[in-house]
Amino acid sequence: MNRFDLEERLIKFAALIIKLAETLPNSPVGVHMKNQIVRSGTSPALNYGEAQSAESKKDFIHKMSICLKELRETFVAIKIIKYSDLTKSIDLLEECFIENNELISIFVKSIETAKKNKSEEHND
Repeated sequence: MNRFDLEERLIKFAALIIKLAETLPNSPVGVHMKNQIVRSGTSPALNYGEAQSAESKKDFIHKMSICLKELRETFVAIKIIKYSDLTKSIDLLEECFIENNELISIFVKSIETAKKNKSEEHND
């Protein structure tokens, strides 16, 4: 997967999260979770753009780690929405859950690879 494919996946994921947020009720809890999931679920796409302009490998790893942190936060928010039955859009919720999990795996591996490459540079 090249960086443009990943960026496109992150953008599509952010759009899915926005669609999911729109299904949440306008109750105090629904609004809270809507705000939370929109912030954390759209953040990875934006931060990934910054990672592509990183000033160093250390900066790249840091920005990719922020993306991962936000993806993990979104994953927990999706589970809270699921367990509290805040949406009737079960298919959309499941699609977000699966894509979120796959993106987490991609970022874990990317960060591991970047750290390995960085440490190999220092050993040369």
